Amino acid sequence: MTAIERTAYPQFKDRPTRKTLTELYTPTPSEIQFARANTRNPSNFLSLVVLLKSFQRLGYFPAPADIPSAIIGHLKSCLNVGKRVDLTPSTTSLNRFQQLIRTYLNVQPYGIEAQQVATTALANAALIKDHPADLVNIAIEELVKSRYELPAFRTLDELAMTIRLRTHQQLFEQVSAQLSTTDKAYLDQILRPQSEDAEMTLNLLKAPPKKASLTHLKELQAKYESLMSFAYAQRILVDLPPAKIKYFAAQAQVLDIAELAKVNPSKRYTFLVCLIYRAQVKSRDHLADMFLKRMLGIHNRAKTRLVELREQHLATTESMLSIFGEVLDASAQKPSPTALGKQVQGILNAHGGAQALLDQCKQVSPYNTKNHLPLMWSFYVPYRKPIFRMVRSLNIKSTSQDQSLVEALHFLLEHEDRRSQYLPADLDLSFISAQWRQLVYAHDGEKEVLVRRQLEVCLFSYLATELNTGDACVPGSEKYADFRDQLLTWEECQPLLEQYCQELGIPSTPSGFIKHLKDQLTQLATEVDQICKDDPQITINQDNKPSLKRLTAEPRSKSAVQLEKKILEKLPERSVLDVLSNVQHWVNWTRHFGPLSGAEPKLSNPIERYLFTTFGYATNLGPNETARHTRGKMTAHMLSYVHRRHFTTQKIEAAIRDIINAYASLKLPRCWGTGKQAAADGSKFEIYDNNLISEYHIRYGGYGGIAYHHVSDQYIALFTHFISCGVWEAVYILDGLINNQSDIQPDTLHADTQGQCAPAFALSYLLGIQLMPRIRNWQGLSFFRPSADAVYEYIDPLFDKKANWRLIEMHWQDLMRVVLSIRAGKLLPSTILRRLNSNSKKNRLYHAFEALGHVVRTQFLLRYISDKGLRRQVSECTNKVERYHQFLDWLFFGKEGVLTDNDPEQQEKLLKYLELVSSAVILQNAVDISTAVQKLHEEGYEIKQEDLATMSPYLTRNLRRYGDYVVDTNDIPQPLELAIPLPIKILEAITI
Repeated sequence: MTAIERTAYPQFKDRPTRKTLTELYTPTPSEIQFARANTRNPSNFLSLVVLLKSFQRLGYFPAPADIPSAIIGHLKSCLNVGKRVDLTPSTTSLNRFQQLIRTYLNVQPYGIEAQQVATTALANAALIKDHPADLVNIAIEELVKSRYELPAFRTLDELAMTIRLRTHQQLFEQVSAQLSTTDKAYLDQILRPQSEDAEMTLNLLKAPPKKASLTHLKELQAKYESLMSFAYAQRILVDLPPAKIKYFAAQAQVLDIAELAKVNPSKRYTFLVCLIYRAQVKSRDHLADMFLKRMLGIHNRAKTRLVELREQHLATTESMLSIFGEVLDASAQKPSPTALGKQVQGILNAHGGAQALLDQCKQVSPYNTKNHLPLMWSFYVPYRKPIFRMVRSLNIKSTSQDQSLVEALHFLLEHEDRRSQYLPADLDLSFISAQWRQLVYAHDGEKEVLVRRQLEVCLFSYLATELNTGDACVPGSEKYADFRDQLLTWEECQPLLEQYCQELGIPSTPSGFIKHLKDQLTQLATEVDQICKDDPQITINQDNKPSLKRLTAEPRSKSAVQLEKKILEKLPERSVLDVLSNVQHWVNWTRHFGPLSGAEPKLSNPIERYLFTTFGYATNLGPNETARHTRGKMTAHMLSYVHRRHFTTQKIEAAIRDIINAYASLKLPRCWGTGKQAAADGSKFEIYDNNLISEYHIRYGGYGGIAYHHVSDQYIALFTHFISCGVWEAVYILDGLINNQSDIQPDTLHADTQGQCAPAFALSYLLGIQLMPRIRNWQGLSFFRPSADAVYEYIDPLFDKKANWRLIEMHWQDLMRVVLSIRAGKLLPSTILRRLNSNSKKNRLYHAFEALGHVVRTQFLLRYISDKGLRRQVSECTNKVERYHQFLDWLFFGKEGVLTDNDPEQQEKLLKYLELVSSAVILQNAVDISTAVQKLHEEGYEIKQEDLATMSPYLTRNLRRYGDYVVDTNDIPQPLELAIPLPIKILEAITI
């Protein structure tokens, strides 16, 4: 049976707060009148009102004995019935009251019709949802929506389990029926012990990709080709919802050979087919990733070689310049042309003669440019065969009407085995640059031909660029799929457009949208011109170069320092495990964890195991080191097993969301921020280099990956991504807010300089998000005039271009289609931003987003230079995310902070553990600070809101990381509700 705590089935709180009692259980005058009209004595009057308010809260009638005394006491005081009146209705009265309440609220009792409504909803949901708790929640939602009384929890749970089992069995039989005897034999051999002649093994299916070396590229290609021997997996699964395919594959991923062998055959075959299909999809992504990394590596090695050759020929270059200097000296004496000619000839002869010097010049001139392209062939040669093999197998397509690159690749594949120097020049290569054109085209006699070697390197370089920009796609992949297939059609967008534009506050027509933007920019520029003319914070010198006065940090007051000292003295010392246990008591975050099958955990004391597992992986100690310090209560196998079988990234995110919501219920965080702002920034984590994520990062130094955090202005992290060092961080700048489903919902996003790109400004504007990055080099950005005739008295030198309104209006429909598709959950902003790349020459959508972004960014820049408060706000919020990075470093103390797992999915999972523990510690610190403030206030200590605002919940001096790890789950902390209120004086000073 599903634990009721895992579901949304309504229940009374053990200790309802005064606010809860007032908001949920205070009867209205009409409800009191209804109760008086249908009862004759105080006891029945009270009973009817109590049942009515309970039903309104729960959706079903609880037994009178189960109703908390706090609710009864609150209603007694509201009804003035006296404390001695008892809640003791007779059975007859109870039935009559229930019927009266149903009629009053227009609710039908649960019966055959209600069961049919729930059954239909569950049957549809079972195709996309996996866990019984989710299905129970959907049934509850549908019954409430249809105005039916909720049945007992067990009734809903058994119904959900029955329909889920039936649906899964139908899917298993459906897949199994499509498998031939040969197919089943192929799947069976996967579960046999590994042998050299096996086509595919379970371990190989599950193996994560390694770094993009030549050997690993060949291994991955061989794996992909072996997977494609079962190429019709997609056809077999065509009727299965994508969510189910991922769910069944995830279950197969955690089971070993012996466990899979025990599974029912039809279920086992379905698991394996789903696992194979997902492996095919991921392998396409990994092959494309490796190809991009290899082409980037080839370019970088050629650039390095160019620098080396330039250094090697430095002496010759200096000698040539010295000779040229002698010629200039001779010319500076202004001799006659004849005399100058004799002098120059003498200089040339003295240095070996004109021909020798010409040969030296030809030798060094190629290395005194920035053109590394001629040097790429030697670094490309080792990868030539694997790259051809990969391109042939991935069936790359163009995402635009321009097919020139794809046609050129087909031509190249046809001539793969040619060893001649030249190929016929009958290709459309209009897309290549002038530098490449000089290398690729040559003449064989009078005939124009293509240089085969240079053509190969050129076309594969352009393929890498177009895969990055989305101008080329890999069918059947996820990361490199054609994003247009994920967009809503315009017909699907039209019914959503009007309401969305109203919510956003923008016109719903192209012309109206342009007028709205143009008027905004015109008015703002005029206002800022006047502000800057009167305010000395911005100056423009004679060279029209602007500069802003630097903001100085305001020092903390003595009273703030003293308050922090007083609060720290009152903070209790506790271990990180104690924190996790306390937060578990408050929000029950471990309820999200359990077997992937959706069954209830069958572990002894599962909560304790979940606490130790979370702590061990979040601190990077790992299962072995954690188990050594648990006084024998845990073994490494226990922790590793729970980590693999009971925890997923999605479940950890759900637990984090519960903690964030509990944190948002406190009053203290409102001293630190409104919750309407967040900052995004990345921090580098060192990882081993034998995986696809690890890259060398110039800014951070060393190999690793980037944990990209979105942190609220109230200090708590809302979402975390783990990305490669080579990825442009701004691609993921909006994903965190879109994925954030907590009660803290920011609409303003700050970021570092990487957030200044025009497409990100455009997309954030259309999503209703104010992007306000910290821009250090703002003087180098263009300001766009609303019209050519717009002239300003003071800030006119800042404007050097005019907004392209025509381009925005022309592609307005495309822009709205993208945004409405994101809003509908069809794709994430990063999917679009990765393709809105300045390297794209074919992507018209990029140019439209860029034009809109120029306008939106200009508006932000105008506000930024004219509003000192805005600049301080941006700086303060981005400083908070940098302090969050330091806080994580303190928590992530195991293994010297190095992520030792080479699986990218496991790396992200480890960072989610860390985010969970950091959120728990932040919540605990906020509770402790609130309690300390309450005590200080009771002692008569004067507390100012501005002093309290200088503190943060990133406290560590009161926490223990080392020693033996023990936890007492029976040690119940004070209720969270007691920490919510703050002294009245502080509440009055807080502005929300």
